[in-house]
Amino acid sequence: MKRVLFFLGQLNDRDVEWMIHNGNKLELPAGYTLINKGECIDSLFIVLSGQLSVFSDSNNRDAIAKLEAGEIVGEMSFLESRPPSVSVVVTLPSVVYQISRDTISARMAENPEFRSNFYYALALFLSNRLRKTTDQLGYGNPEEEDLIDTNILDGVAQAGSRFGQILHRFSEV
Repeated sequence: MKRVLFFLGQLNDRDVEWMIHNGNKLELPAGYTLINKGECIDSLFIVLSGQLSVFSDSNNRDAIAKLEAGEIVGEMSFLESRPPSVSVVVTLPSVVYQISRDTISARMAENPEFRSNFYYALALFLSNRLRKTTDQLGYGNPEEEDLIDTNILDGVAQAGSRFGQILHRFSEV
């Protein structure tokens, strides 16, 4: 859950409200493939409930990660406009928030502050994910895994409330 807090903590209330009104709720059954390796995606997703698994092979064996409430999915393809290098499959019935790349891009074109905050939020999110991966590979410092930069801490407190708004809007509390 901490990862979505990095993301939402860098946006302002107006931007979060805009996202709530411009995205969709998807209810996905177990076994549904949200992202197919090598196939372009046109949306960014936030997991509201349930569980998804990330697979690097086409047979969907040996999950390399499990994603639960608060995870963001599709962010790398959003940044690079390249097809995903993994597949993401729903392993337990899940609800995800979806917002299209076109919708986000239009907002960025008209609102430079949103664009700046959105990209900074993605950078923090990806930095946190990389640190966790590094720790899991045995190269990080496990004692620092749950530390949060004090410059980001204020935004994280607000982000919990913002994630609650999203859950409430889509009736997932």
